[in-house]
Amino acid sequence: MSKEFIRNFVIISHIDHGKSTLADRFLEITKTVDPRKMQPQYLDRMALERERGITIKMQPVRMSYTLDSNHYILNLIDTPGHVDFSYEVSRGLAAVEGAVLLVDATKGIQAQTVTNLEMAKEENLVIIPVINKIDIAQLDQIEKSQVELAHLLKIDQEEICLVSAKTGEGVEKILDLIIKKIPSSQGDINKPLRALIFDAEYDFYKGVIAHIRIIEGTIKKGDKIYLIGSKTKAEVVEVGYFAPEMRPCNELRAGEIGYVATGLKEIEKSRVGDTITEIENNQNYLKVKPLKGYREPQPRVCASFYPVDKNDFNLLKNALNRLKLNDASLVFEIETNEGLGRGFRCGFLGLLHLEIITERLKRDYNLDLIVTSPSVVYRFKNKDIEEPWVRLEIITLGKFLGPVMELLKTLRGEFKETNYLSQDKIIISYESPLNDIITGFYDKLKSVSSGYASMSYDLIGYRKGKLVRLDILLAGEKINAFSKIVPEERAYKEGKRMVVLLKEIIPAQQFAVPIQAVIGSKVIARETKKALRKDVTAPLYGGDFTRKKKLLEKQKKGKKKLAKFGKVTLSSEVFLEALRKM
Repeated sequence: MSKEFIRNFVIISHIDHGKSTLADRFLEITKTVDPRKMQPQYLDRMALERERGITIKMQPVRMSYTLDSNHYILNLIDTPGHVDFSYEVSRGLAAVEGAVLLVDATKGIQAQTVTNLEMAKEENLVIIPVINKIDIAQLDQIEKSQVELAHLLKIDQEEICLVSAKTGEGVEKILDLIIKKIPSSQGDINKPLRALIFDAEYDFYKGVIAHIRIIEGTIKKGDKIYLIGSKTKAEVVEVGYFAPEMRPCNELRAGEIGYVATGLKEIEKSRVGDTITEIENNQNYLKVKPLKGYREPQPRVCASFYPVDKNDFNLLKNALNRLKLNDASLVFEIETNEGLGRGFRCGFLGLLHLEIITERLKRDYNLDLIVTSPSVVYRFKNKDIEEPWVRLEIITLGKFLGPVMELLKTLRGEFKETNYLSQDKIIISYESPLNDIITGFYDKLKSVSSGYASMSYDLIGYRKGKLVRLDILLAGEKINAFSKIVPEERAYKEGKRMVVLLKEIIPAQQFAVPIQAVIGSKVIARETKKALRKDVTAPLYGGDFTRKKKLLEKQKKGKKKLAKFGKVTLSSEVFLEALRKM
């Protein structure tokens, strides 16, 4: 099909604003899915997505639609709404020309609405504003949402579509606007192939399957291709599009979205953001200018994964490589722990991202894992420790401004500004260390705002902080798995909590075990795990008391000797319990 009749777009929104339901209506109206197979959240293909009611992975789908007797192809990329999967959203935005911005009429503009809109503007996308859930919202709620969205986009309220994704009311108008407002691709079909890889997966028979947007040229089965970034040659096994299942076709042309099975078995040779070009009919393929690609994601949270069965190390390694192919924001490197063996230090975009990866490893690869407690990613420069800072944006009703500001004062951060979205809705901007908000802060925010406030955050860089490394010594030996970076003013409290916890968890040894929290060479908290005590006088009946005393003294000396030279060995079960509670 000619590129003039192709439209590529995404749906972006805050979580739970009805994005997946709107996608369902698009599939029904365009008859993309057989009505007998249709089910809610159709594009959410993973069991985890259906169970949690959230979109985790972006999902492309090709739809056919007729307007004014012209036949169009509409390529939708359904994207996640949660802040932890914003990298998924950014990749989808780079592959399209337009975005449907969806707002829940009962909730109005929320934090991730603004964040996703800013990313769409960076890509110069055409924005189609839509207010959803008009079937359940009250008239004043709809009007407030219209005012907020018009103010945010600097447009007239009449330009906003009012729809019910649940009932289908007004949805066809969105499809009409997608065709009328979103431009077609500007790529030239006659130029050498340039295709952007925006996602990928692995097939045992077909190798790496790259999800691509064709910017220029064409691609078909049997073509010799070259991946510019990884400097890798391959031969196309199959090309096709998403219906939403993979459906083979003869070729893909400039402006289209689809997939190419590369046949590559080495996962690391196909990277998200790479550019594919052709070798045949293009003698200068080595000089083809790569496409813009994507900014490398910066991990915000890290944790370590160790297999409970140490023989599963290679299985864990292969599983992480497969997941990274499908999730470019996951990073990992090998690390070794004396008590746990070999594992991987992994980086994530947030706690939900960590939780989802952990669950996928357990479900999809049947791995039994030990996962250390999460922490943010620090940088060490000489003797200084730098920690990541974020720009935090909170949207709340004006009546909750006081409680929210009091909560923000508990952070080691600084207030920046407030702006009004409407008469009763405020955006608060605040800068804070990431460590202060990743655990517990969101729940507290919901509590002080009676559930109304929403938040999003973006990494703004690293700053030197009053931070110290808190180490744990067991019988004088440092246990690296229990070490952590903490703010200096919280070090004693955290050190005391950790030594008390370990005293309860670690099993008694043949000698007394000192448990110390230290900063450098300074002990700031200490507990002692008492030794196992065997009654060495039990076999004696009556007799000389001095004999009993000698046995007790001998036992005491033996324990002192053990305490001096003894070593505490912790089982993986003890490590697991300790790390879960730390």
